[in-house]
Amino acid sequence: MGKVPAMSDPLQDIAPSGEPDRVHRHIRSFVLRQGRVSSAQLRYHEAMMAEIGIPYVAAPHNLATVFGRSAESAPKILEIGFGMGETSARIAAANPQNDYLGIEVHTPGVGSLCKLVAENGLTNLRIVQHDAVEVLHEMIQPGALSGVHIFFPDPWPKARHHKRRLIQAPLVTLLASRLKPGGYLHCATDWEEYAQQMLEVLSAEPLLENTAADFAPRPDYRPLTKFEQRGLRLGHGVWDVIFRRKMGLLEAEDHR
Repeated sequence: MGKVPAMSDPLQDIAPSGEPDRVHRHIRSFVLRQGRVSSAQLRYHEAMMAEIGIPYVAAPHNLATVFGRSAESAPKILEIGFGMGETSARIAAANPQNDYLGIEVHTPGVGSLCKLVAENGLTNLRIVQHDAVEVLHEMIQPGALSGVHIFFPDPWPKARHHKRRLIQAPLVTLLASRLKPGGYLHCATDWEEYAQQMLEVLSAEPLLENTAADFAPRPDYRPLTKFEQRGLRLGHGVWDVIFRRKMGLLEAEDHR
């Protein structure tokens, strides 16, 4: 399972008023690590990003225009940190009725997903290669999303690094504002202590409600990866946390 890079200190993202501060421009949702890019990944990256890549622009995007069909006819699902893209491609292929927007900063993973999109002829998947926090702030309009996937983010297991974890209150508040009423936020992790933190953070967000008593069963749309299957055979746990945007609470005010 690929590990999603983690957000920097989230306390810097929220101004005293409770609104995200402009300092978010200098905060990143990832820790950039060096990784080898294969010739195939680079070739597909160069060929496909011109077709399925969405350049970062600090302006709201109409996702219906991006995908060529409305949210009513095709719900829009966002994935943050898709790793090498195997799960993303499988989900998009199995659910052609939905449109998927993946955010990833690492070129090897973007190139890998581009290859899968080309090989499988996927038409319902687009990629933004940029910091997720800035994309959410600037490009995704409030209430635009039917769902958000954050699968197996980096657990940052050492206590002194917990502040780097992606799932923290400022990001969850921002994500909740981008969900339409009834839209879902689905997190998954194989690190039990992080799973508990996810559950606590999402439970504290007033715009969200849990779809289960605590942890949710893995839904059919999230396929098991080879890594996950091996871990389960060894007795390792995996925890899914799925919350829903409460109905009738869509604010007109943009969280900017």
